[in-house]
Amino acid sequence: MSELKSYNVIVIGAGPAGYVAAIRCAQLGLTTACVDMWLDNGKPTLGGTCLNVGCIPSKALLESSEKYHEAQNALADFGVEVDNVSLNLKTMMDRKGTMVKQLTQGIQGLFKANGIEWLKGHGKLLANKQVEVIATDDSVTTYQAEHIILATGSSPVDIGIAKVNKDTIVDSSGALSFTEVPAKLGVIGAGVIGLELGSVWKRLGSEVVILEAQDEFLPMADTQVSREALKQYKAQGLNINLSTRVTKTEVADNQVTVHYQDKDGDQTLVVDKLIVAVGRTPNSNQLASRDTDLLLDEGNFVHVDEQCRTNIPSVYAIGDLVRGPMLAHKGSEEGIAVAETIANDYPSTCDLDLVPSVIYTLPEIAWVGTNEKELKAAGIEYNSGSFPFAAIGRAHAMNQTAGFVKILADKTTDRILGVHIIGPAASELITEAVVAMEFSASSEDLARTIHAHPTLSEAMHEAALSVDNRAIHKANRKKKKK
Repeated sequence: MSELKSYNVIVIGAGPAGYVAAIRCAQLGLTTACVDMWLDNGKPTLGGTCLNVGCIPSKALLESSEKYHEAQNALADFGVEVDNVSLNLKTMMDRKGTMVKQLTQGIQGLFKANGIEWLKGHGKLLANKQVEVIATDDSVTTYQAEHIILATGSSPVDIGIAKVNKDTIVDSSGALSFTEVPAKLGVIGAGVIGLELGSVWKRLGSEVVILEAQDEFLPMADTQVSREALKQYKAQGLNINLSTRVTKTEVADNQVTVHYQDKDGDQTLVVDKLIVAVGRTPNSNQLASRDTDLLLDEGNFVHVDEQCRTNIPSVYAIGDLVRGPMLAHKGSEEGIAVAETIANDYPSTCDLDLVPSVIYTLPEIAWVGTNEKELKAAGIEYNSGSFPFAAIGRAHAMNQTAGFVKILADKTTDRILGVHIIGPAASELITEAVVAMEFSASSEDLARTIHAHPTLSEAMHEAALSVDNRAIHKANRKKKKK
């Protein structure tokens, strides 16, 4: 029997968690292979869900739809008059495809530059630190590794009452590839994905109806932020219905009839396309053979410790497979931490309390740390400061004055506990908060940091000043007499 080809590390999965882990392992001098079989038009490609049918293509369409909407409705405010604005959806989709191709090919180039072997196929963890790879031609090869990193990501949740048919009923991937703008679009789920995709197609001309089972809108966000977001989305024409439970769907004559219940009883909705966006589930099925005894937690997440170690020695799991938010940047940082743990034989971690969350709608939403509801539940006393973009000169220049920055700080120590933003460039501004919190900064630290003028970041500065009731460009609360 021939000896199995061996590596220091085999990574199963080439999404943002897996490919980053593989690159960092190779940088640290470890012989590394990465297993993945994501197919694009029948050809293997790297990047996983994020680059192929997730983060990158969705942001491409969000950007395109925003520019189209701006040309139609807002450029005249800037003194730019444009007549006969029209939509070329094919060009928009082609641009998205070009971006995806460039970035996935970029990862392939990075693999080559770092000496990483790409094993094209479906990877499965076997006992004794072995990995089985089933190639596209169904041939099977087994490899050996000193360390194995599981990074197979997640998939959209499939619900029986609205089975995806990739035509009239689609998941998030299908919603990125419509060949024409649906006249009426239904979305099940008012979470991040549902809101982003609903925003894209609303701006491109669809009538969008979103059905959300929960009573509270964006419950994971700060209540003040979610309340403002709901107001902004409704003003844009998104029809968001809370406390609605979909009971059945029927497809006929290229339309979907959605049956649901709300506070007024049984209702029906007829749409041309229906997007199912009710969350994602980890790709842990068929990830490992039974004799490995890989331990799974509730929800089929792979069980790991703080260093992302599974219950199997020298086997790690990262990204959407494990606890914590299902975010690409979280998976990437876990991949780096695991690579450094393996190479240095010293535990490295990713601080899950400081992973920023972003919703790329208009206005954008971003937050890091705890919100008021969580602080109150934990019995932590805090001070709060907020500042509106309506008082920021740069926001006026951009014609984007909706929203605010909100900072929560410990009442005793003034350490920043959470930052919550809704407004222009929130996805960029939140990084200042993450850096500050990484260094255990106080609101006073941010308040005494000089911010350039005129910039959107001045809202962060003023919010920090507001924590101590001394914002410059808004009326402050009257101080109580001692």
